[in-house]
Amino acid sequence: MSDAIFTENLRKVYAAPSMRRFRGLSSRGSGPPPIVPFAPVRTTDKGVVALDTLDLRVREGEFFGLLGPNGAGKTTTIGILTTRVTPTSGRAMVAGLDVTAAPDRVRQRIGVVPQRPNPDRSLSTLENLVFHAAYFGIPLDRAEQHAVDLLKRLDITDKADARVDALSGGQQQRLMIARALIHEPQVIFLDEPTVGLDPQARHDLWEILRDLHAHGRTIVMTTHYMEEADQLCERIAIVDRGRLLACDTPERLKASAPGGTLVEVTLDGEAEAAVTPALAVAGVTRAEAHGTGLHAYSERGGEAIPALITAAQSVGRVVTNIHLTRPSLESLFISMTGRKLD
Repeated sequence: MSDAIFTENLRKVYAAPSMRRFRGLSSRGSGPPPIVPFAPVRTTDKGVVALDTLDLRVREGEFFGLLGPNGAGKTTTIGILTTRVTPTSGRAMVAGLDVTAAPDRVRQRIGVVPQRPNPDRSLSTLENLVFHAAYFGIPLDRAEQHAVDLLKRLDITDKADARVDALSGGQQQRLMIARALIHEPQVIFLDEPTVGLDPQARHDLWEILRDLHAHGRTIVMTTHYMEEADQLCERIAIVDRGRLLACDTPERLKASAPGGTLVEVTLDGEAEAAVTPALAVAGVTRAEAHGTGLHAYSERGGEAIPALITAAQSVGRVVTNIHLTRPSLESLFISMTGRKLD
């Protein structure tokens, strides 16, 4: 099976706006300063590193997830793969084409569902699809028939003549999926597609995505929802601060999480001194300090809590909070970064 997507040493550095530029814009009243990426890997003399030497392979027909917190580099990655962002260095191939050398041809082969629906609000639901099809040279009669078929498939036929503002959030996201499919792309990209949806709309959208995948579509989805990645994706790449931390099936990733239940004990001061007595607690296989947080992995789960409290008190610390996390994608992420995923 060939690769639908391939990246090698992919890197993106954004120029960091100077404070002089900020002050100049503010004093002239010409609007807000430029947006800079959130939570970068680091800042160099050349700017803000948003993506750092990312290597990925996505197989044809695969449902692939990019999982990470806000600012991890997920949207920058999708931006490069969909030709909206130019990489600083490295190589990215989509559907056998270089995204930098042949962006127009790449766009013919991909469909994009943005993080927030952005339909033309002056048009009806059906008109949005037909007009979008025209961008790809699809004849009107064929576009109209395909649009009707897609609306039926996505269960919003009754909204065909409705203005976009009459659609719920979930229905608008279905429209975005229909728009992404109107020209029969080889690869579909979805950037945080369920953000802002209520639980029922989110699960309805999951079923739509499962159906698309069952029909052989290659799907690449970014998300910071662990359950979403676990439920939908065949393989998941965990990314943080522009770097790839792990990539495998959900089952193998969860199996690689530190053994036992993660007991997160928040203290009233630095936790480093509590690590040694925590390691002496029966059933604790690993203990680490992350600022004021003591992270202990216990084969006995919550049974270790009283002894961990005693361990903290033995070094003069007071426990202010306790949280339990069973082996999961979240506990794997915490073990790698010391931070929660959300």
